[in-house]
Amino acid sequence: MASLSSRDAFEPGRDCPLCPRLAEFRAEARAKQPDWHNAPVDSFGDPNARLLIVGLAPGMQGANRTGRPFTGDYAGDLLYATLLEFGFAKGIYQARPDDGLRLVDSRISNAVRCVPPQNKPLPAEINTCRQFLVQTIATMPKLRAIVTLGRIAHDSTLKALGLRNAAAPFGHGAVHDAGAVNLYDSYHCSRYNTNTRVLTPEMFRNVFAQVRKDLDS
Repeated sequence: MASLSSRDAFEPGRDCPLCPRLAEFRAEARAKQPDWHNAPVDSFGDPNARLLIVGLAPGMQGANRTGRPFTGDYAGDLLYATLLEFGFAKGIYQARPDDGLRLVDSRISNAVRCVPPQNKPLPAEINTCRQFLVQTIATMPKLRAIVTLGRIAHDSTLKALGLRNAAAPFGHGAVHDAGAVNLYDSYHCSRYNTNTRVLTPEMFRNVFAQVRKDLDS
Protein backbone atom coordinates (compact mmCIF):
# COMPACT_ATOMS: atom_id res chain seq x y z
CA MET A 1 0.00 0.00 0.00
CA ALA A 2 1.23 3.51 -0.83
CA SER A 3 2.17 5.69 2.09
CA LEU A 4 0.37 8.81 3.27
CA SER A 5 1.89 12.15 4.12
CA SER A 6 1.02 13.72 7.47
CA ARG A 7 -1.39 16.08 5.71
CA ASP A 8 -3.10 13.23 3.89
CA ALA A 9 -3.68 11.40 7.18
CA PHE A 10 -6.46 13.95 7.78
CA GLU A 11 -7.86 14.50 4.26
CA PRO A 12 -6.79 12.64 1.11
CA GLY A 13 -4.63 14.73 -1.20
CA ARG A 14 -5.67 15.63 -4.71
CA ASP A 15 -3.66 12.73 -6.13
CA CYS A 16 -4.36 10.20 -3.37
CA PRO A 17 -2.89 6.87 -4.58
CA LEU A 18 -4.44 4.51 -2.02
CA CYS A 19 -7.10 2.96 -4.30
CA PRO A 20 -5.54 2.22 -7.72
CA ARG A 21 -8.87 1.62 -9.48
CA LEU A 22 -10.28 4.94 -8.25
CA ALA A 23 -7.04 6.76 -9.08
CA GLU A 24 -7.18 5.41 -12.63
CA PHE A 25 -10.85 6.36 -12.97
CA ARG A 26 -10.03 9.84 -11.65
CA ALA A 27 -7.24 10.25 -14.22
CA GLU A 28 -9.61 9.26 -17.03
CA ALA A 29 -12.18 11.78 -15.80
CA ARG A 30 -9.56 14.55 -15.69
CA ALA A 31 -8.63 13.86 -19.30
CA LYS A 32 -12.28 14.05 -20.36
CA GLN A 33 -13.30 16.99 -18.16
CA PRO A 34 -10.20 18.99 -17.20
CA ASP A 35 -12.27 21.82 -15.72
CA TRP A 36 -14.04 19.58 -13.17
CA HIS A 37 -12.87 18.96 -9.60
CA ASN A 38 -11.96 15.31 -10.33
CA ALA A 39 -10.27 14.71 -6.98
CA PRO A 40 -11.13 13.44 -3.50
CA VAL A 41 -13.91 15.57 -2.02
CA ASP A 42 -13.24 16.98 1.44
CA SER A 43 -15.85 17.21 4.18
CA PHE A 44 -18.03 20.32 4.16
CA GLY A 45 -19.05 22.20 7.32
CA ASP A 46 -17.86 23.16 10.78
CA PRO A 47 -15.89 20.55 12.77
CA ASN A 48 -17.61 21.95 15.88
CA ALA A 49 -21.03 20.91 14.55
CA ARG A 50 -23.18 18.48 16.50
CA LEU A 51 -24.50 16.74 13.37
CA LEU A 52 -22.52 14.74 10.80
CA ILE A 53 -24.14 13.41 7.63
CA VAL A 54 -22.31 10.54 5.92
CA GLY A 55 -23.03 9.70 2.30
CA LEU A 56 -21.65 6.97 0.07
CA ALA A 57 -19.27 8.68 -2.39
CA PRO A 58 -19.14 11.70 -4.70
CA GLY A 59 -21.42 11.52 -7.72
CA MET A 60 -19.79 11.92 -11.13
CA GLN A 61 -21.98 14.88 -12.10
CA GLY A 62 -22.26 16.14 -8.53
CA ALA A 63 -19.42 16.49 -6.05
CA ASN A 64 -16.83 15.05 -8.42
CA ARG A 65 -17.63 17.93 -10.76
CA THR A 66 -18.13 20.72 -8.23
CA GLY A 67 -15.84 19.71 -5.35
CA ARG A 68 -18.49 20.09 -2.61
CA PRO A 69 -20.40 17.11 -1.16
CA PHE A 70 -23.86 16.57 -2.67
CA THR A 71 -23.56 19.64 -4.88
CA GLY A 72 -24.73 19.52 -8.48
CA ASP A 73 -26.96 16.45 -8.64
CA TYR A 74 -30.44 15.42 -7.54
CA ALA A 75 -29.32 13.94 -4.23
CA GLY A 76 -28.04 17.37 -3.26
CA ASP A 77 -31.31 19.04 -4.23
CA LEU A 78 -33.20 16.92 -1.70
CA LEU A 79 -30.51 16.94 0.98
CA TYR A 80 -29.88 20.68 1.04
CA ALA A 81 -33.59 21.53 0.83
CA THR A 82 -34.11 19.34 3.89
CA LEU A 83 -31.18 20.84 5.78
CA LEU A 84 -32.50 24.34 5.06
CA GLU A 85 -35.99 23.34 6.23
CA PHE A 86 -34.74 22.10 9.61
CA GLY A 87 -32.25 24.88 10.27
CA PHE A 88 -29.08 22.90 9.50
CA ALA A 89 -28.20 25.28 6.66
CA LYS A 90 -28.68 28.93 5.71
CA GLY A 91 -28.76 30.69 2.38
CA ILE A 92 -29.93 29.51 -1.02
CA TYR A 93 -28.75 26.26 -2.57
CA GLN A 94 -27.89 26.85 -6.23
CA ALA A 95 -26.01 23.62 -6.92
CA ARG A 96 -22.57 25.22 -7.09
CA PRO A 97 -19.85 25.58 -4.44
CA ASP A 98 -19.83 29.39 -4.60
CA ASP A 99 -23.59 29.79 -4.00
CA GLY A 100 -22.95 31.08 -0.48
CA LEU A 101 -24.94 28.33 1.22
CA ARG A 102 -23.67 27.76 4.75
CA LEU A 103 -24.16 24.75 7.00
CA VAL A 104 -25.38 25.39 10.54
CA ASP A 105 -24.35 22.99 13.30
CA SER A 106 -23.87 20.31 10.64
CA ARG A 107 -21.15 18.77 8.50
CA ILE A 108 -21.27 16.51 5.44
CA SER A 109 -18.79 13.80 4.49
CA ASN A 110 -18.66 10.54 2.54
CA ALA A 111 -17.63 6.98 3.30
CA VAL A 112 -15.52 7.05 0.10
CA ARG A 113 -13.97 10.36 -0.97
CA CYS A 114 -13.44 9.65 -4.70
CA VAL A 115 -16.06 8.97 -7.35
CA PRO A 116 -16.19 5.22 -8.10
CA PRO A 117 -17.12 3.68 -11.47
CA GLN A 118 -20.90 3.21 -11.71
CA ASN A 119 -21.21 4.69 -8.19
CA LYS A 120 -20.13 1.35 -6.74
CA PRO A 121 -16.99 1.36 -4.57
CA LEU A 122 -15.39 -2.00 -3.88
CA PRO A 123 -15.22 -3.33 -0.30
CA ALA A 124 -11.44 -2.83 -0.26
CA GLU A 125 -11.89 0.81 -1.30
CA ILE A 126 -14.46 1.41 1.42
CA ASN A 127 -12.12 -0.12 3.98
CA THR A 128 -9.11 1.86 2.76
CA CYS A 129 -10.95 5.19 2.76
CA ARG A 130 -12.44 4.64 6.23
CA GLN A 131 -9.35 6.15 7.85
CA PHE A 132 -10.52 9.56 6.60
CA LEU A 133 -13.99 9.05 8.04
CA VAL A 134 -12.40 8.08 11.35
CA GLN A 135 -10.39 11.31 11.27
CA THR A 136 -13.47 13.35 10.39
CA ILE A 137 -15.33 11.97 13.39
CA ALA A 138 -12.29 12.46 15.63
CA THR A 139 -12.12 16.15 14.75
CA MET A 140 -15.72 16.81 15.88
CA PRO A 141 -15.58 17.33 19.66
CA LYS A 142 -19.26 18.32 19.98
CA LEU A 143 -20.63 15.51 17.79
CA ARG A 144 -23.97 14.13 19.03
CA ALA A 145 -25.74 12.82 15.92
CA ILE A 146 -24.72 11.03 12.74
CA VAL A 147 -27.13 10.51 9.84
CA THR A 148 -25.99 7.72 7.52
CA LEU A 149 -27.37 7.73 3.99
CA GLY A 150 -27.65 4.13 2.89
CA ARG A 151 -26.36 0.81 4.11
CA ILE A 152 -22.75 1.23 2.99
CA ALA A 153 -22.43 4.56 4.79
CA HIS A 154 -24.11 3.00 7.82
CA ASP A 155 -21.80 -0.02 7.91
CA SER A 156 -18.63 2.00 7.38
CA THR A 157 -19.65 4.49 10.07
CA LEU A 158 -20.26 1.66 12.51
CA LYS A 159 -16.76 0.33 11.84
CA ALA A 160 -15.33 3.82 12.21
CA LEU A 161 -16.99 4.00 15.63
CA GLY A 162 -15.70 0.55 16.57
CA LEU A 163 -19.18 -1.00 16.64
CA ARG A 164 -20.43 -4.29 15.21
CA ASN A 165 -23.19 -4.39 12.58
CA ALA A 166 -25.22 -6.75 14.75
CA ALA A 167 -25.39 -4.09 17.45
CA ALA A 168 -27.07 -1.58 15.14
CA PRO A 169 -28.69 -3.13 12.04
CA PHE A 170 -29.53 -0.75 9.23
CA GLY A 171 -33.13 0.30 8.77
CA HIS A 172 -34.62 3.50 7.44
CA GLY A 173 -35.76 5.65 10.34
CA ALA A 174 -33.91 3.56 12.89
CA VAL A 175 -32.07 5.34 15.70
CA HIS A 176 -29.15 3.60 17.40
CA ASP A 177 -27.38 4.47 20.63
CA ALA A 178 -23.68 4.63 19.77
CA GLY A 179 -22.40 5.87 23.10
CA ALA A 180 -21.70 9.59 22.92
CA VAL A 181 -23.68 9.91 19.69
CA ASN A 182 -26.96 8.72 18.21
CA LEU A 183 -26.87 7.09 14.80
CA TYR A 184 -29.83 7.80 12.48
CA ASP A 185 -30.41 5.65 9.40
CA SER A 186 -31.89 6.82 6.12
CA TYR A 187 -32.11 5.39 2.66
CA HIS A 188 -29.81 7.33 0.35
CA CYS A 189 -31.44 10.40 -1.21
CA SER A 190 -30.55 9.32 -4.74
CA ARG A 191 -32.78 9.94 -7.74
CA TYR A 192 -33.21 6.18 -8.16
CA ASN A 193 -34.51 5.75 -4.61
CA THR A 194 -36.91 8.67 -4.89
CA ASN A 195 -38.11 7.73 -8.39
CA THR A 196 -38.89 4.19 -7.20
CA ARG A 197 -40.50 5.54 -3.99
CA VAL A 198 -38.09 3.57 -1.84
CA LEU A 199 -37.52 6.98 -0.28
CA THR A 200 -40.05 9.81 -0.37
CA PRO A 201 -39.22 13.41 0.56
CA GLU A 202 -41.51 13.00 3.57
CA MET A 203 -39.61 9.91 4.75
CA PHE A 204 -36.37 11.83 4.39
CA ARG A 205 -37.68 14.88 6.23
CA ASN A 206 -38.90 12.68 9.06
CA VAL A 207 -35.35 11.53 9.76
CA PHE A 208 -34.09 15.08 10.10
CA ALA A 209 -37.13 16.12 12.09
CA GLN A 210 -36.17 13.47 14.65
CA VAL A 211 -32.56 14.69 14.68
CA ARG A 212 -33.73 18.27 15.18
CA LYS A 213 -36.03 17.24 18.01
CA ASP A 214 -33.34 15.21 19.77
CA LEU A 215 -30.67 17.90 19.47
CA ASP A 216 -33.08 20.52 20.79
CA SER A 217 -34.20 18.44 23.76
